[in-house]
Formats: sequence, structure tokens, C-alpha cells
Amino acid sequence: MRALNPFLKLAGAALFLLMNFSAQAQMTAGKDYRTLSPPQPAPPGKNVEVLEFFWYACPHCSALQPSLRAWLKRKPADVSFRSQPAAFNESWTQLARAFYAIDAIGEHDRLHGAVFDAIHKTRKLDPKLLAKDPKALFDWVGTQKVDVKKFTDAYNSFAVVSKAKRTVDTTAAYGVDGTPAVAVDGRYLIAPHMVPPKGGEVDYDLFFKHLDQLIAMARANRQGK
Repeated sequence: MRALNPFLKLAGAALFLLMNFSAQAQMTAGKDYRTLSPPQPAPPGKNVEVLEFFWYACPHCSALQPSLRAWLKRKPADVSFRSQPAAFNESWTQLARAFYAIDAIGEHDRLHGAVFDAIHKTRKLDPKLLAKDPKALFDWVGTQKVDVKKFTDAYNSFAVVSKAKRTVDTTAAYGVDGTPAVAVDGRYLIAPHMVPPKGGEVDYDLFFKHLDQLIAMARANRQGK
């Protein structure tokens, strides 16, 4: 097979860069993403912070999880990811307490996705009931080979209750008006519903391409400091 002319290789590379730039240029502030004003504090250092705002009772948040897990496996090395419960009122904070309690006992990797499944797939947990009485949550935790007392103590601890209460303020500060939503370095906010649908369904591939572009923009902002 004859080797490609070096000029053709160079032209091909230039075309690829041009197409990539054009794809990025198609993103429009206010349409494809929102610029946070004022910006929210981001951790110091070189890493770009990506913050997922979610609610366990949200079916759209549950639907996002498989694509999110796939993205986390390939995310840029300089990206720090964190899940953040969203809360618009006091009733939402009960499930935020569940998240923080799971995190406090070191079971995030094993139970975070399991809570979504218990609510949206197996229907073993009813978020409406949990907002009034967490007993069903404690019973369910017991079926997950977790020390129920340890979890209950964490759930009722001052630290977890305080974090859950602050979720209302954090959600408002980032201008989150629905879940799921993803904040990038305290500067940008994007949500799956902001990308054009594909075949009547959410285009998660395009969503994460847009997220990667916002990360690149945030990285450039950090380097320009």
C-alpha cells in the first residue's frame, strides 16, 4: 500500500482540527449551557471540578447513571468529580441525608447506584414515604449487608443533618432549577435536557461531548489566571 503524501496527512489533520473547532463553536451560552453569575468557588489547584446535582427520586437522574459511569472511566485526568444532592425544599433533604450517611460509612461506591435501583427499578423504596419516615430506608440498608446501627447513627449525626440542610442553599447558589444538572468549575451549568434529543430520546453522547467542551473552557480559564 502506497504511503500517504505528507501534505495530505497534514491537510487531514488540519481538517480534523477545524471540524473539532466548529463542533465546539456550535455551543451557545444560554442555550446549550448557562454561565453562572456570580461564579461559585472552585477548589484551588490545577484540577477542574465537575459537580453532579442529583436527587435519588428523580427518574432522569437514574437514567443518567449508566452514561455517567462510562464517562467517569474516561474523564480527563485533571478533572475532579463529585456528586452533590440537590434540594429545593425541606422534603428533599431526607434523601440528601441518605446520600451523606452512605458516604460517611464508606459505602458510596457500593450503595449509591443501588439506591437509584431500589427506587426506580425494584420499587423497594418509596421516596414519598421516605420523606416522612426513614424506617424503610434503614430496613433496606439491612438487606445490603450494612451495619444498620452504623448507618442510622450516621444518618442522624449532626454532620450529616447539617450537610443535608445546606443542600438547599447550595442548589440555589448554583442556579439549579431541575435535576440532573452538572456544574463545571463553578462557572458553567449544563443539563441533559439542554442538548437536542436524538430519536426522541436524550442524547447522552452529545451531552458528554458538551460537558467535555465546558471542561476545556474551564481549563483554559484556570490556565489564564
